[in-house]
Amino acid sequence: MDDRALSTDPFLEVFVFETNQFIEQIEQIIIAGEKSSGFTAEMVNEILRAMHTIKGSSAMMMYKGIATLSHSLEDLFYYIRESKPSSVNYSKLSDLVLEGIDFLKVEMVKIKNGDQQDGQSDTLIAEVQEFLEQLRVCSHEGTPPLETEQSSPLDSGVESNSAVSAYKASLHFEDGCEMENIRAFMVIHKLGVHAEVMNYSPADIQDNDKSALIIRSQGFQLWFRSNESEPELISFFQKLSFLREFELSAWNDHVHVTPFLDSQLDQHVQVDPADETKTVKSQASGTQQSVISVNVSKLDNLMDLIGELVISEAMVTQNPELKHLELDHFWKSARHLHKITGEIQDMVMSIRMVPLASTFTKMHRIVRDMSKRLDKEVELDIFGEDTEVDKNIIEHISDPLMHLIRNSIDHGIETPEERLAKGKPGIGRITLEARNVGSDVLVIVKDDGKGINKGKVLARARESDLLHKDPEEMTDKEIFSLIFLPGFSTKDSVTEFSGRGVGMDVVTRNIEGVGGSVWVDSTPDVGSVIYIKIPLTLAIIDGMNIRVGKSRYTIPMVSIKESFRAKDEEVFTDPDGHEMIMVRGQCFPVLRLHEKYKADTEVRRFSEGIMIMVESENETCCLFADELLGEQQVVVKALPEYINTIRSIKGLTGCTLLGDGSISLILDIAGLIGTINDNSQMKKGEVTYE
Repeated sequence: MDDRALSTDPFLEVFVFETNQFIEQIEQIIIAGEKSSGFTAEMVNEILRAMHTIKGSSAMMMYKGIATLSHSLEDLFYYIRESKPSSVNYSKLSDLVLEGIDFLKVEMVKIKNGDQQDGQSDTLIAEVQEFLEQLRVCSHEGTPPLETEQSSPLDSGVESNSAVSAYKASLHFEDGCEMENIRAFMVIHKLGVHAEVMNYSPADIQDNDKSALIIRSQGFQLWFRSNESEPELISFFQKLSFLREFELSAWNDHVHVTPFLDSQLDQHVQVDPADETKTVKSQASGTQQSVISVNVSKLDNLMDLIGELVISEAMVTQNPELKHLELDHFWKSARHLHKITGEIQDMVMSIRMVPLASTFTKMHRIVRDMSKRLDKEVELDIFGEDTEVDKNIIEHISDPLMHLIRNSIDHGIETPEERLAKGKPGIGRITLEARNVGSDVLVIVKDDGKGINKGKVLARARESDLLHKDPEEMTDKEIFSLIFLPGFSTKDSVTEFSGRGVGMDVVTRNIEGVGGSVWVDSTPDVGSVIYIKIPLTLAIIDGMNIRVGKSRYTIPMVSIKESFRAKDEEVFTDPDGHEMIMVRGQCFPVLRLHEKYKADTEVRRFSEGIMIMVESENETCCLFADELLGEQQVVVKALPEYINTIRSIKGLTGCTLLGDGSISLILDIAGLIGTINDNSQMKKGEVTYE
């Protein structure tokens, strides 16, 4: 049978989302427990609850591989919780669980992509069972505390004893939360950790989407037995998401309960009034934040519509037919419209903002695995994880951060023996920090390792024919930036982590792909610092529109330092043939945009055009254009694919539509400054060669 035979899209979406959350939760608990050389009772309970929910949900969705492995791991932690063995190899336990987590991650990616779930976990399950048996032998237990057969998704393992009480719960979800039947089913599985669920109504929530309408109008009823106290159960229900209110009451479990496929179960169940000792009502919304889950594609579409709204507003207010007309009331209304449009845009962008915390915490696993394999002791410190960026940006920086962390451990951090010999602490330290800098976010990866050897970098660059400038004329920043070139590596041998010259070029490619930049600073035997600057969002930017002949270009406002009209005599030519301008005692290179992009214009003299001084990564140049057209919010659109296919044009990051309907190309300032430096190197190379 196909693993997805019984799954439906709404169920699948909730299953993937919640299971991935549980997987991340378990991974972080395991890493934290390993650092403290043990697991607290609360940690074990959290892992047990998460594994139990994954087991139940995957069994319901017919994903047998995930259900079987999670059930095996659940058995292991159930034994640890109940038997409390005195001797546990926590390192081996962590390795087993993390290996299981990796298996679950791969299977979840397959499910999300619609591929067949074909992973084989038999070997891993056997290792878990062997480890469990060793625990039992060490604890001198003759009989296993758990059944080896897989239990039902609703089986919670609550044993019958005198402390078990029976309850009925009536739940009402928040208005507008949607998919009430799926949320009810998730409540059943979460409750299964604390209780034995006997029945629920409506009973067809798994097969009938219309049951959501019944729950929405009449609520959802549960009958269960539990040995937990009533305050503990109340606390459980209060923490449930999207729950508006609930009613918990005692239930006479001697009464036979028959399942029904409608919401009329109450009239068939005779409840003894004497058994209803207490009824508890709680407004759950008062104890938790009201949150609604929205598909990312809907947010993307909403952002596109806001972009179209910004363009339409510009088309109206910048219509050429409005020139020379006195329209005081129109412009008053236009300013009001612009204010509202800006507020809507800010609100939509804030909705798309996601904290970097989830991306940063994943790096703990990278540090843990590499430290063990390389026999190094490394600790990771995280700061500023609450800094928010656009969700699309986060998707592009996860891989670069992983490569940078791995590179710091492999290349930077020394072995404990080497560190002690240098007078350093035996444990290396990597710092991952994020902070807002204007309209950008600065991410810093810092290590206290041996730093970058400039001589070795230059030697390897020369061997690989990657050196295109006289080393004596290169700054430290230019030398360090060589490590980001494709094919560059300072490793003498190829390992599973490095040595092939790939990895660091992925960093620059991904970061520059979202309009960011990366650079390095390093001090021998002190450490290295890698800076990543990324924009908050890619969708809408503040830009300055300029004209060059009949062409239009847009410069991001954050890159502009000033604009001025230059005199012809202020511009001179250096010995390499490059035009330079002196501004307040400093020389800056000049780039004529009409020559760069072959634009036909009559404005050739500097006194007739305008100079725009722009800056990127502490490098400055002056762009020469015909005139400034004015500031405007522009919607960034990607360049058509055929343009990049036919010819790679440096210095352009995208395009936008102006108010008059014309297309403006958005300039990439870092790329333009890079072309100036490249031309300088080529010129010097030609002169030296001659």
